[in-house]
Amino acid sequence: MVDKTDSNIQLAPVPLSKVAFAPFGNVIETSGSDSYLINNGNCARFHNLSQPSVDSSGVAGISLFEAQAYAFPITLRLLERHPLGSQAFIPMSDKPYLVIVAADDNGKPSKPLVFITNGKQGVNYFKNTWHGVLTPIDQTALFAVVDYIGDEKNLEEYSLSSPYTIIQA
Repeated sequence: MVDKTDSNIQLAPVPLSKVAFAPFGNVIETSGSDSYLINNGNCARFHNLSQPSVDSSGVAGISLFEAQAYAFPITLRLLERHPLGSQAFIPMSDKPYLVIVAADDNGKPSKPLVFITNGKQGVNYFKNTWHGVLTPIDQTALFAVVDYIGDEKNLEEYSLSSPYTIIQA
């Protein structure tokens, strides 16, 4: 699909929070999450922070993604979504990255929202949530990813005819 917007709109990231991100998925973080001690009291378990979901045609798999860094200003030309399951990104470093999402507007993404993580937050996008690609800032970053693994196509891309420009907040 291709969007027919006419102007280049600037977007500034805002801090990622559980409340603001709730329509799009879950924020995976220890801050504000209940925990209990395990391993003879030497380890805090932050239990069940998000629930991955996949259609019965596949399984939930764990992969590693190494994403190249972006520098501001960032041109947003593409959004994607996954119709067969949720997709979780869990950073394996403590470096901030951008989380870009958009509500669905009759089969296409609405105006995107841009969040910036504190470096220790992961996200789980709900099934069919429009989102940007992995967008680490400043340096390459490694992520554990939990998503649908199967034979059916689980990717829908949407090219924006007029890009958005993401500026540093």
